[in-house]
Amino acid sequence: MSRFTDELRDPWALLLGATTVGAAWAAGVPAVAAPVAGVAVWLIKAFASAWQSAGGESRTAPQAPPVTKGSPEEGWLRRAERAAASFAELTASMRGQLLLDRIAAMGPQVDDTVETLRRLAGHASVTGRALARFDPGFLDQERTRLTQARRTAREEVAGELDRSIAALDAQREVYDRLSRARERVLARLQSGALSLESLVARAVEISAMTAASDGTGGGARAFDELTAELELTRQSLHEIEEATRQDIGP
Repeated sequence: MSRFTDELRDPWALLLGATTVGAAWAAGVPAVAAPVAGVAVWLIKAFASAWQSAGGESRTAPQAPPVTKGSPEEGWLRRAERAAASFAELTASMRGQLLLDRIAAMGPQVDDTVETLRRLAGHASVTGRALARFDPGFLDQERTRLTQARRTAREEVAGELDRSIAALDAQREVYDRLSRARERVLARLQSGALSLESLVARAVEISAMTAASDGTGGGARAFDELTAELELTRQSLHEIEEATRQDIGP
């Protein structure tokens, strides 16, 4: 998929286009021209972002969007980071134990999980900031008002009202799509952070079991289960990250 296509899915480009339609309609721009202006702004924003990204990719690696301070996503990300740090400390303290090499080998998976959570937290903040620009209550009130006016409107006015209602519906659809994407990402951030915390707790348990059984029996079986669960968490996070990109697309 091209960079330009990716930028067309950017919630900021969608938001800017929808807002332009509303602003143009409020300013008295003809109903036929308002959607055209919105589409033009949307395409220009996507093209400019794609051009800037193309120039920057050769110089620096892509970075996660900034996470809003004090937001729910920041809270879950910080918990995940603390869990990863605790896991690293635990690994360092287990030197000389039989499962040390196997425990340490999980480090890259833990790091990748945290990096994915960091990107998801950034996506959650992006959608949160976009949602803050909408007033869904006002959109619903305006649609109710226009729908009531449409019932008694003369034929020459009905078409204009229909286009106005369609413009409001387009904004509401963007808001609903972003809301669903944010809710899903927040839920996954929570489960991802809790999974890492559980990983640390079970690693401690495995350490104790290994010390008591000389690395045989229950300790080894518990480790195999833990490894599988961590890999499942890591892969599911990548899947939800890709699904989030698709959810916020047009």
